[in-house]
Amino acid sequence: KPKGDVFVDEGAKKAIVQKGKSLLPSGVVKIRGTFDRGDSVSCLGPRGKEFARGLVNYSASELDRISGFRSKQIEKVLGYKYSDEVIHRDDLVVL
Repeated sequence: KPKGDVFVDEGAKKAIVQKGKSLLPSGVVKIRGTFDRGDSVSCLGPRGKEFARGLVNYSASELDRISGFRSKQIEKVLGYKYSDEVIHRDDLVVL
């Protein structure tokens, strides 16, 4: 059961659904809920409809800080980096 929601923009949704890509922080628009690194979350598109679920590489508070940034900026914002991806493709299921 998902611990939270990650809202993504249309470009991120298309990359995940049509091209089989990972979710990057630049595509994250909003976060809802409290979750930790490794928790399951729902991925919601621009209209708020769930289209995927995955295991996050960052907690809700970390993701809130890096949302909208490019992967190469994560370490500058947080002071550390676990991964370039918010959710790696291998940990993501399209519904």
